[in-house]
Amino acid sequence: MSRILIANRGEIAVRVIRAAKEAEIATVAIYADEDADAVHVRLADEAYALGGRLPADTYLDARKILDIAARSGADAVHPGYGFLSERADFAQAVIDAGLIWIGPDPGTIELLGDKARARSLAAEVGAPLVPGTTGAVSDVDEVLAFAEEFGLPIAIKAVFGGGGRGMRVVREAGDIREAYDAAVREAVAAFGRGDCLVERFLDRPRHIEAQVLGDRTGRVAVIGTRDCSLQRRNQKLVEEAPAPFLDGELRERIHRSAADVCAAAGYVGAGTVEFLLGEDGTLSFLEVNTRLQVEHPVTEEVTGVDLVQEQFRIANGQPMSVPETIPAFGHAIEFRINAEDPALGYLPTPGLITRFDAPGGQGVRLDSGVREGYVVPGSFDSMLAKLIVHGADREQALARARRALREFVIEGVATVLPFDRHVVTDPAFTAPDGRFGVHTRWIEEECDATFEPAEAVPTPGAPRLVRMPIEIDGRLAEIGLPESLLSRLSTAEGTGFAGAADDGADAEQADPGALLAPFDGTLSAWKVEDGAEVEENETVAVVEAMKMEVPIRAPRAGTLTQLVAAGDAVAAGAELGSVDA
Repeated sequence: MSRILIANRGEIAVRVIRAAKEAEIATVAIYADEDADAVHVRLADEAYALGGRLPADTYLDARKILDIAARSGADAVHPGYGFLSERADFAQAVIDAGLIWIGPDPGTIELLGDKARARSLAAEVGAPLVPGTTGAVSDVDEVLAFAEEFGLPIAIKAVFGGGGRGMRVVREAGDIREAYDAAVREAVAAFGRGDCLVERFLDRPRHIEAQVLGDRTGRVAVIGTRDCSLQRRNQKLVEEAPAPFLDGELRERIHRSAADVCAAAGYVGAGTVEFLLGEDGTLSFLEVNTRLQVEHPVTEEVTGVDLVQEQFRIANGQPMSVPETIPAFGHAIEFRINAEDPALGYLPTPGLITRFDAPGGQGVRLDSGVREGYVVPGSFDSMLAKLIVHGADREQALARARRALREFVIEGVATVLPFDRHVVTDPAFTAPDGRFGVHTRWIEEECDATFEPAEAVPTPGAPRLVRMPIEIDGRLAEIGLPESLLSRLSTAEGTGFAGAADDGADAEQADPGALLAPFDGTLSAWKVEDGAEVEENETVAVVEAMKMEVPIRAPRAGTLTQLVAAGDAVAAGAELGSVDA
């Protein structure tokens, strides 16, 4: 391969671009309108516009991406994580276009991406499993029947999901119906299919995973374990390697099960086998993620293996360069620095980054896709950067983490830094007595830390582009200009650009019945029909942004009037509808 198109954005696009430059491979970036000035666009050798704002119109549009690959002369595609990275049809389309796919074979993605089939494969090779449905359930009645037979809690999971999308944990029978509907809706929005399976959920479980590499020689290597138990809404916040406080027998069982599952699937490339470890010591296979994980840097720091470079080698048909005996170098911890306010239930906070002072020093690595002056859009994931610290042992890594987190300053948008600074001092996580107390629901159920809400900072929306044809040297091209610029030109010079939006639209909202968007995002669903009678505080709509769904509740009793259609993009403060008394 000589020219790689990175079918992604943010810090993972930056990570792949840097690895490609080290390998002397040219890079092609793609970008949505709101990412036109992003770091990955600046770093790549070439960058092409996708023309749109929402995921479906940009990073999820396979046709646009393959067209850019052809126009740019790319001979390989790296999907990063999320978006199209686990879509077997996209992988096949890349291969059919004569390009190198930097990932597992399409058949493997399809097999392991189907959680029901992956469970069956895990059972065949003897991997540990809790009770679960053998396939997708057909309706909520099957979920209710499963809960009655095996008890609560249960996990409802999108068959084709990943990254916590389309997953709901249910602890009360009365919540099953709503949780099932939410999981299906989220799965359809994120993956295009709403099939869900059900399994017994281990209480207070740790989330343990094994990093795997496979190559065309048939070798499957387990590069080590990670613990990813610190999560909120099934989204990981802090990860570390190796997974701490596991005895040798349990660690060996995890390694062996991961290798057996991947070998049976004929796995080629980088992947992760995930497990849950119950409080009672029960270990259960969870799923296989057929891509590079967000948390891959902690494995790199403790083994010296560059996983992206290994992806390049394997995609080129070469054997992996990893030794038979995997080295181990101390301990590493990764903090996902998300634009979310922990004082407000981790509410996403898109906006303008007015200050970004990153830490440095011994044992500190920062993988970032943003910089000072960047406008964080509400249409995509909330992660700004990843802070990775490494030490000779876990205690030294924690000490370096405390120091680095104190140094890290981000202003303009709220971030999870206050939580990070707390958790590296909390005995449940630091485990001074050797008892690791965190689990996948620890943040919601046991963390008693309180945080001050971030100061509200008025920020401009990300620049929206108006696209228009222009002739340059006899060739027709297309340019994109910010709407705000066109508005000013139209007002000052009378240029007559039609349809230029006024970003400073009337912000006053005197109607006490108005339903307002809490942030930039998408109106994913109306829960009540237009014109229906609603009660005060009844959930009438759901707005989604940055992998988070927020219910919109009626401010009073009355008749609902819808002003925005489900699936439409909405700006913070936009009126979605109203409730007339």
